[in-house]
Amino acid sequence: MTAHDFAPIFAGARVMVILRDLPPQETVRLANRAWDLGIDVVEVPVRTPEAVTALRAAVEAGRERDRIVGAGTVFTPAQVRQSASAGAAFTVAPGLDLAVADVALTYGIPHLPGVATPTEAQRARDHGLTWLKAFPAVSLGPQWFKAVAGPLPELRFVATGGIDGGDPADFLAAGVKVVAVGSALSDPAQIGRLAELARGDRAA
Repeated sequence: MTAHDFAPIFAGARVMVILRDLPPQETVRLANRAWDLGIDVVEVPVRTPEAVTALRAAVEAGRERDRIVGAGTVFTPAQVRQSASAGAAFTVAPGLDLAVADVALTYGIPHLPGVATPTEAQRARDHGLTWLKAFPAVSLGPQWFKAVAGPLPELRFVATGGIDGGDPADFLAAGVKVVAVGSALSDPAQIGRLAELARGDRAA
C-alpha cells in the first residue's frame, strides 16, 4: 500500500459524484442526494474562493452523516493547503504534477492526479501514485483502460470527464475501479440509473 492509496476512501464504491461551481447550499443539497442514493464519495472542485466555501460546507454536512468529501481541480500547493484547511479527505487534479502530490502528503491526504497517456501513468506509478484519474475519459474510451492494464496492471483508475448515468457500465467492464459523474446527479432522467449503480456497488 502506498501513501496515496485510495482503496480505504472508495471502500468498494464504484461511483463518485463531482459537484462543480455550485453555491454552498446547492452543493450540500446534491451531496445529500448522492449519499441518499448510496454514493458515498463526493468531490467539490476548488477553482475559486467561493468553491472553497462550498467544499467546507459539504465537508461539514458529510461529518454529520459519516461521509467524506474531497477537493478537485487542485493545481497548486496553495490549493492543497486551502483544501486541507477546509477538511478535504483527498485532493484531485486534472493533470500530473508530482510536486502537488508531495504537498498533499505533508497534510496527510492522498492525491489523485490526472493522466491521459501511458507515459504519464508510468511517471505517476514510479512516484508511488497507483490510483490515477484518467481524464478526459469520454475521449479516451473504455478500450484505453484495457490497453494500459497490459503493461501497467498495478494501476487503479478513476474515469472522469464526460461520463453520464448511461456510460459507467462500459468503463467498469473495461476494468475501471471508479467512475466520476457530475451533471448526471441534477438530471432526473439519470437519477434512477445512478441509484442502480450504487446498489450494484454495494452488492459487489
